[in-house]
Amino acid sequence: MKLHDLTGCIALVTGGAAGIGLATARLLGQHGARLAVMDIRPAELDDAVAALRAEGLDATGYAGDVTDEAAVETVVDRVQTELGLVTVLINNAGSGSHTLPEQVTMAEFRHMFELNLAGSFMMARAVARRLLAAGRGGTIVNVSSIGGSSALGRGNVSFSVAKAGVNQMTRELAVEWAGAGIRVNAVQPCQVDTPGFSQLANSPGGKELLARMIRGIPLGRLATSEDCAAAIHFLASDAASMITGVILPVDGGNLALNAGGTSR
Repeated sequence: MKLHDLTGCIALVTGGAAGIGLATARLLGQHGARLAVMDIRPAELDDAVAALRAEGLDATGYAGDVTDEAAVETVVDRVQTELGLVTVLINNAGSGSHTLPEQVTMAEFRHMFELNLAGSFMMARAVARRLLAAGRGGTIVNVSSIGGSSALGRGNVSFSVAKAGVNQMTRELAVEWAGAGIRVNAVQPCQVDTPGFSQLANSPGGKELLARMIRGIPLGRLATSEDCAAAIHFLASDAASMITGVILPVDGGNLALNAGGTSR
C-alpha cells in the first residue's frame, strides 16, 4: 500500500469537475493527495469540490481554461502559493468532435488541437518548469484515447489526430525530463460509460452502434471512469517508479483485437 500512497503530494487534476477527472481526483485524494481541481465550468467545479470535501478529502477548486496560456500559468502559480508545489499533474481536460473530415472546419480542427494537445502541453510545461526550478521530481499522466493509436471513424478525425499528438508528446516529454526525475505517461481509454453514452444507446440506431462498439472490446463492456482513475493512480504513484514514456490502454483489449477478429 505504501507504493500507492500519495500523502504529501499536491495533485492538480484538469477537467476535474466530472467523469474521469472527478473519479481520479477522488481516488488520489483517498490515497492522501491534497487536491487542486481545475475546470472551465465554475458551477460544476464548485459542486465537485463540495462533494469531495463532504467525503473528507482535501480539495480546492481552480476555475481556468487550459487553452489560455496566461490562465494556465496563473492557476499553477495559485496552487503553488496556496497548497504547495504541484508534484502530480493529471492532464484530463479535453473534448471530442464528431464531424466528418470533408465537413470539418479548420476552426473546429484547431480547437481540438488547442484543447486536447496544446492545453495538455501548456499544463505540463508550467508544472515541469516549477519542478525543475525546485530540483524536484514529479509525475504527469495524460489522458489520451484509443483513437490516438487506431482510427475510430464516425467523424473522429480531429479528436483522434490530436490524441495521437498527445501520445507522442508523452514520449518526448518523458525522455526530456527523465533526468530530472519527472515521469510522464498516458492512459488510453476505450469508450467510457457516461451519461452521454446512455443518451446514445437510446437514440435512433444507438443500440446497434453500442453493441458494435462492445463487440470490439474483448472484455465485453465499456470502461468506467473508475477504471481509468485506477490506471492513472497507478502511473502517478511510486508503484510505477520505473515506468515513463508509456501509453497504457484501458480498453478491455480493444487495441489488441484485430478489426476482423473475434474473442471466440
